Amino acid sequence: MSHVTTTDQRPSAPTSPSGQLLRPPPPTWSQRLRNNRWLSFYTSPLLIALFLLAWKLYVEITDLSRFVLPPPEAVFSSFIEQITDPFVWQTHIWTTFYEVMMGLALAIVLGVGLGLLIGKSPLFDRIARPFIVGTQVVPKVALVPLFILWLGFGPSSKVVMAALLAFFPLLINTSFGIRSVPGSMHDLMTTLKASRWERFWRADLPYTMPFILAGMELAVVQATIGAIVGEYLGGDKGLGRYAVNLQNGLQVDKLFGAILIMALFGFTLYSIVTGARRLLIPWHESVQPRRTP
Repeated sequence: MSHVTTTDQRPSAPTSPSGQLLRPPPPTWSQRLRNNRWLSFYTSPLLIALFLLAWKLYVEITDLSRFVLPPPEAVFSSFIEQITDPFVWQTHIWTTFYEVMMGLALAIVLGVGLGLLIGKSPLFDRIARPFIVGTQVVPKVALVPLFILWLGFGPSSKVVMAALLAFFPLLINTSFGIRSVPGSMHDLMTTLKASRWERFWRADLPYTMPFILAGMELAVVQATIGAIVGEYLGGDKGLGRYAVNLQNGLQVDKLFGAILIMALFGFTLYSIVTGARRLLIPWHESVQPRRTP
């Protein structure tokens, strides 16, 4: 009777010529630094502190007038005064927030909807894409006077401006995402005799959602820019109008404070969209912690 011998097919650990197991080399300091998920929490405050120090030294050495470049402590004091002022919140920050949210919602409906049609229908893509691209190459700032003429100085013209800037990133990302659904997934849906709704819900949407959310990250920034620019050029309230009022009153320290409020406003909205991406597609590799060798 023959004996059957089996061998372990698992790869063996590397050994030295003397037969001792070799341990992997310890990670270098640069590798540990790259893999540290809290790195940005350390470096960002450090970079801000270095920037403020350089700003303060420049103001002191050059002896610039406060009407040209106020020192950081004056800007910070004005910022605290502004951010704790209920009038600034109720009149300006809330107005800009409303315009951005309404413009973003309009851009999502139109951009995602047309993106799905363009991605699904090559015929519609050939018909609509040249016109859509042609409308996007027109400088948006040149359209603000028309929007004000048609819609007035209220928030409606800024909502349209915000939607116009946020529309194109959503359109392009959605159309690209719907075309990236693997053919094997379509074959599987055909084999399962899935309906159109089931195809969309089980195949198209999961594969397209990362692209839509990536487009939203850019769209929320563009919508913020569109609303504030619209307020700059023609508005009665909002952060853009608030900055113009401060400029006309030569309140430079408060103008810097208003710019800081705008930056924090846009960063907060961007962070909310990024957080939503982590909640909606936790399975996608784009939200997984990335480790470098």
